[in-house]
Amino acid sequence: MRYRSWLLRKLNNSSPSDLMGDADIKKNITKEISCVISFYRRTHLLRNILSSLCEQDYSKHKFEVILVEDRSGTREGMEVAEEFSALLDIKYIALEENYGLMGYSRNTGVENSAGGYILFLDDDTVILQNDFLSVLVKEFTSSGADVVLPRGNASFCILSTKYQYHDPYFPTNRCVAYTRQTLEELGGFVSTIVGQEDVEFTVRFILSGKSMRESRNLVYFHPPLIVNDSKKASAVGFSFAGLRKRYPFLIWLMLIANGLRYLPFFILFFDERSLNQARFSLGFLKGFIYYFIGRDVKYGEN
Repeated sequence: MRYRSWLLRKLNNSSPSDLMGDADIKKNITKEISCVISFYRRTHLLRNILSSLCEQDYSKHKFEVILVEDRSGTREGMEVAEEFSALLDIKYIALEENYGLMGYSRNTGVENSAGGYILFLDDDTVILQNDFLSVLVKEFTSSGADVVLPRGNASFCILSTKYQYHDPYFPTNRCVAYTRQTLEELGGFVSTIVGQEDVEFTVRFILSGKSMRESRNLVYFHPPLIVNDSKKASAVGFSFAGLRKRYPFLIWLMLIANGLRYLPFFILFFDERSLNQARFSLGFLKGFIYYFIGRDVKYGEN
């Protein structure tokens, strides 16, 4: 991460980037923590992460949960929100537009939040610590950091094969916490990004010179990357191609290269992890090409 940070700043010196995302974040802090969870259906998984939040030793009056469901929401999603509302301070939001855009979904959650710290979670994130939130606040106050990165581990509960899958301290929205001020100053996420909105945000975060805290005291689990078809990967590649107008050419090229970096795995490796990563990069390349030939990528529609 240090080398990448140094390189990004060097490339940005000659032609500074626009560091603003698309969120309109107001100062309305009435809670210490807002837990923002974007999801669609999969309520059996959503119940698990909400149950973990119910078990926290942190005062229920000090944090809230913002549930953002895609594609106009579902009856099941609303019922889960109502079910847990007796135990948690929950706000349920059904997206009525911009389906499938994780950048937009994350921004919607932040814009409707009231926490001084924003914790992003996925519905299939697993937290086993009942002191996770209280330790999180201590990590912020003791370090003065702008983001706290819990250590990520692979969860195998829904998989037949077992493999680790990412840098355990990459600031992924599977489980990462920012100060509200940081998200406000950087304008949150780019709303048009389908997936890996956290990758794009990390570029702007690094260029802003803000500080990260890697925590050994916070741990989460999440399933590794699984690519069954190219639809989402192609949509991600398409949306990243559209970032060309936001960034200097060399930084934009780094973002594209990041999405394509697993292509050689088709030749070099044949294990399950490498094949899933290679499938993602192939789909990313397809979406990238479609953008420049003027062909649309359909994803996130009912």
